[in-house]
Amino acid sequence: MSKLKVGVIISSTRATRFGEIPAKWILEKANERAEIEAEIVDLRDFDLPFFDEAASNAWMPSQSANAVKWQNKISEFDAYIFVTAEYNRAITGALKNALDQAYVNWNKKAFGAVGYGTVGGARAIENLRTIGIELQMASTRSAVHIAGADFMAVHPAFGGTKSLNEIEASIGNSAKDMLDQLIWWGNAAKAAREEEAISVAAE
Repeated sequence: MSKLKVGVIISSTRATRFGEIPAKWILEKANERAEIEAEIVDLRDFDLPFFDEAASNAWMPSQSANAVKWQNKISEFDAYIFVTAEYNRAITGALKNALDQAYVNWNKKAFGAVGYGTVGGARAIENLRTIGIELQMASTRSAVHIAGADFMAVHPAFGGTKSLNEIEASIGNSAKDMLDQLIWWGNAAKAAREEEAISVAAE
């Protein structure tokens, strides 16, 4: 089977965001795996409007050219890793809007998550998993949570000077577990999609 194409999605678009740091870290970890070919997908690059379509693209084509560009990009991937901040116990508004700008493009694919913040983005990741269910996605059980003192130690805005590699003892095992599960679910979903496409073509 060909390599699993994985999009590492940075969920924040703020000028002062921290998300690029864990995104680059998990990208490196993902690409160390022989089964994965990963790349960063930055929401900043798509200038998505607030969702204002007549309906989801499950029902009709989107009219926004930027939304279509986004849908085409995420369609390239077999699975995703969402790198998410936690805003008031939920994912960022930018990520929620990006998820809403597509539907069929997410279907029957797997995802994992890297969360950061005082509780490691745990509540945001649970929020993301709930949304993923509606988008017909499969979530990994494990996620990476960069939390508490570790978060303060690696975030420059809080005076942190450490790299994520320096807190490997705290987050390395969860990253391995998440990637293991993403490979399993990603390949299972990919094989099922391919089998379904063959079946439809034969009808």
